[in-house]
Amino acid sequence: MIVTFYLNDVQVSYLVKPGEYLAETLRNHGVKSVKVGCNESSCGSCTLLIEGKPMMSCSVLTASIEGKHITTVEGIQEEAAKISRFFSNEGADQCGFCNTGFALTIYSLKRELKNPTDEEIKDYIVGNLCRCSGLYSHLKAIKAYLKEE
Repeated sequence: MIVTFYLNDVQVSYLVKPGEYLAETLRNHGVKSVKVGCNESSCGSCTLLIEGKPMMSCSVLTASIEGKHITTVEGIQEEAAKISRFFSNEGADQCGFCNTGFALTIYSLKRELKNPTDEEIKDYIVGNLCRCSGLYSHLKAIKAYLKEE
């Protein structure tokens, strides 16, 4: 089947297999920023934005996104670079595998919540895991990024 959607504001049409997940589709079409860590919606490495909301692409059927807007880290390069600097400053970017998923989640967080508490931040990023540096450095980096105008 052919599925047509907007990838970083560019309309694309891909031939996909029934039961194919979005992470697989995107990686098969050269979008390597979408990482597949656990393939069970447990780590958040495959996070992208669907209609502006963070979703784990390893659990989203490609057929379900017909006509929708999908944003990967390539679609928010300037903001992703800022987030990366904050992560680096706080030591929250050890191996970098989780960074793209975190960047998209944090970008969405900033757009959705104004002046979130630590608990609201933790609740928002609960689906994104980092096995290298832990939550504390991420929380510091996120709070610094959210304060920047």
